[in-house]
Amino acid sequence: MRKRKPPKRYHLPDPKFKDVLVTKFVNNLMVEGKKNLAYKIFYDALDLVQEKTKEDGLDTWKKALNNVMPGVEVRSRRVGGATFQVPSEVRPDRKVSLGIKWMIKYARGRNEKTMQERLAGEIVAAARNEGAAMKKREDTHRMAEANKAFSHFRF
Repeated sequence: MRKRKPPKRYHLPDPKFKDVLVTKFVNNLMVEGKKNLAYKIFYDALDLVQEKTKEDGLDTWKKALNNVMPGVEVRSRRVGGATFQVPSEVRPDRKVSLGIKWMIKYARGRNEKTMQERLAGEIVAAARNEGAAMKKREDTHRMAEANKAFSHFRF
């Protein structure tokens, strides 16, 4: 290995809940550097979640994020000219970032009117173990399960 690993970047906690995970989520939600708008969308979505479920919005969001995070994934590995999909465990920090990215991606794909409503809908669905982000997680796990035979090619 030639180069040293880049230093780990740490995020500051968000102003309202003092939670680093919220900041990570908002940073992924942000478009064109508009962080204030991203925070507004996120906080409004949590308020909508609270209205819908009658539970704490932040707790519901954390539950939804935990449901969406994948445990295993497949990685491509070339062995003797053939490419195999090798199932492997997901690192904890990658789990979080994949969960966040999937949640935001599928929230954007929903057909409610505003982003707040879309995000709230996706959070509520994921907390109930349904919705597009949960489907993505199930598909990822299914792929890993189907390719379990190649697990001896692990890196």
